Amino acid sequence: MNNLDAIFSPESVAVIGASSSPGKVGHDIFQNILTGGYRGTLYPVNPKSKSILCVKAYPKIFHIEDNIDLAMIILPPLATLKAVEECIEKGVKGIVVVSAGFREVGEKGLEIENKISGMCKDAGIRMVGPNCLGVINPHTSVRLNASFSTRMPKPGNLSFISQSGALCTAVLDFAADRGFGFSKFISIGNKADVDELALLRDYHKDPDTDVIMIYMEELRVCGQQFLDEVKKITSGENPTPVLIIKSGKTSAGAAAASSHTGAIAGSEAVYDAIFEEAGIIRVDTVNDLFDYAEVFVQKKTPAGNRVAIITNAGGPGIVATDMTEPAGLELAKFDNDTLDALRSHLPSTANIHNPVDVIGDASYDRYQNAILAVIKDENVDAAMVILTPQSMTDALGTAKAVIKIAKNTQKPIACSFMGIFDVSPGVKLLQENHIPTYRFPENTAKALGILYKYSKWLNRQSLAQYKFKHDKKNARKIITDCFNKGQMYLGEIDGLDVLKSYGFNTLPTILAQTEKEAASHAERVGYPVVMKIVSSQIIHKSDAGGVKLSLKTIEEVKEAFKKIISNAKKYNPDAVVDGVLVQKMATAGREVILGMNRYPVFGPLIMFGMGGIFVEIFKDVVFRIAPVGRNNAIRMIRSIKSYPILSGFRGKKKSDIETLQKLIISLSDLVLDNPEIQELDINPLLIHEEGKGATVADIRIILSEPDLGLAQK
Repeated sequence: MNNLDAIFSPESVAVIGASSSPGKVGHDIFQNILTGGYRGTLYPVNPKSKSILCVKAYPKIFHIEDNIDLAMIILPPLATLKAVEECIEKGVKGIVVVSAGFREVGEKGLEIENKISGMCKDAGIRMVGPNCLGVINPHTSVRLNASFSTRMPKPGNLSFISQSGALCTAVLDFAADRGFGFSKFISIGNKADVDELALLRDYHKDPDTDVIMIYMEELRVCGQQFLDEVKKITSGENPTPVLIIKSGKTSAGAAAASSHTGAIAGSEAVYDAIFEEAGIIRVDTVNDLFDYAEVFVQKKTPAGNRVAIITNAGGPGIVATDMTEPAGLELAKFDNDTLDALRSHLPSTANIHNPVDVIGDASYDRYQNAILAVIKDENVDAAMVILTPQSMTDALGTAKAVIKIAKNTQKPIACSFMGIFDVSPGVKLLQENHIPTYRFPENTAKALGILYKYSKWLNRQSLAQYKFKHDKKNARKIITDCFNKGQMYLGEIDGLDVLKSYGFNTLPTILAQTEKEAASHAERVGYPVVMKIVSSQIIHKSDAGGVKLSLKTIEEVKEAFKKIISNAKKYNPDAVVDGVLVQKMATAGREVILGMNRYPVFGPLIMFGMGGIFVEIFKDVVFRIAPVGRNNAIRMIRSIKSYPILSGFRGKKKSDIETLQKLIISLSDLVLDNPEIQELDINPLLIHEEGKGATVADIRIILSEPDLGLAQK
């Protein structure tokens, strides 16, 4: 079922719905296959025509005597259904349904689409589409342009997947302008059968595919399955870089805004989490897609982020320098031997320190000597070569020098030959030899930065996993009892008990329903105390004036009780108030937030970030799809911008990061074990000094009917 050879490399193709009328899709696809140099045998199928473009036509596919590998279907939905039945009867191995009018138009179209995909699955036939552009394989042994794009790209080492047919034609135009070639190119449309994951598997096995590019609108495959398989592609024995443009919005994040996590996350956070964990590089534009693809095609990754810049003009060198830090790079510091070599080869007016300025009158040999000197330096991980066209500049000669050096080093070299006409011979030669070259230094720096990011992904360390013994039975009982009572908001006392079952440190907490009870409880737990409103209708307690801190006397406790009840009634007169929590106040710590929001298809999305009342303003948070293990937990912690605050900044003591790791993992375990948990916030979680643990200061848990199908996965 995973073999897509019949789609990409068929020995015979039948076009069902081929037309003799120019301008119709059935005509243009047939013509593109015919005139594109297809190496196999082509059959038009049309009951009303004797021939199409001088090729004998057949009324039905089963009238063709020979075997058919691939059927291209260009018919209305009901006619497509019949054609698929005939293809199955004929023994066709692969089907591409180009026609529209299925899932995208409503329930009736979706019903037909599901019937078609079900029939193909039962017959063991792979199907692309419906509602797609088609498939292209430019390889000289195939030469298949089974699409309604008139452009056949040249063979190359990129493979492309698109959910949008219209974007495909633009990408083909863009690629031709920049000199890119493709190994495989496909539009998957509604992806009723063949989807991104199936194609990623196929492309990864393709010896001619060095980089995979994807345009995606939505992901329908289970998030964890996608993660597990794509990780093997991006970082296995034969890693293949995957670049993706993700556009469009899903309905996944529309409903959830009752927790901080739900309000912050949204569906795009889910995709960011999946891509980050899978080692997929997300880009924003088609231009970036090709910029980054170009730097990967050379098949070299830097050992570090130290870059050397060689330029013949000061201004572009400064621009490149300014872009290094935002791109995750830093300027390399040359050793004395390198400086001596540069000093010997360059004029006295040149700058031998990074960025190296070889001066505007530099010939190709001056560039060659400078590049060779810095690339040999152990402090240099990659090189950026900038050339501006001066009257004495030899762009072609410099390109030859770069190519010669690049062939003899494993360090990546990227170029910025600025301009268009004067530098075009050199640019063309660099492209032909897979040396990435860009018009502007900032693009070059960004591309090298992405290459370094991927290098870090490939070389990431793997930590041994923690082993926990959670009290799953106790937590399960609390949640089940609340759920069975129809209680969709878990009270704080129950919530704290659930967290204690999974290793969280909580504070003594008692519910008071009168001033007298509040005062008595405060005396029992010890001052200072915190008091909080308890009501299923008041989830965000601070917004309702329902939280009072640092209460140190009986009088303060009694006054706080009255004020909290009064504020709650003003905030929501209809709210049912269960009482006021009296809680021992925690010792000081860094405020962080842990949260979870559950999404259809993807499952629980775990959030970590700096917490407190500013979490929704600054949104210094990161997400991962559960399950989260130790490796992802530490990467989550280190990836927020505020991490230096936790790790010890300007003499401040380091926070207990190891405990934080364990609690992120425990939260992941908790929500996977209990599918009724829809949303969860621990905010703030107070992280104490190293070795002193962490304390839960506030918890909210929202329950809902579990998606059992997803839970079983």
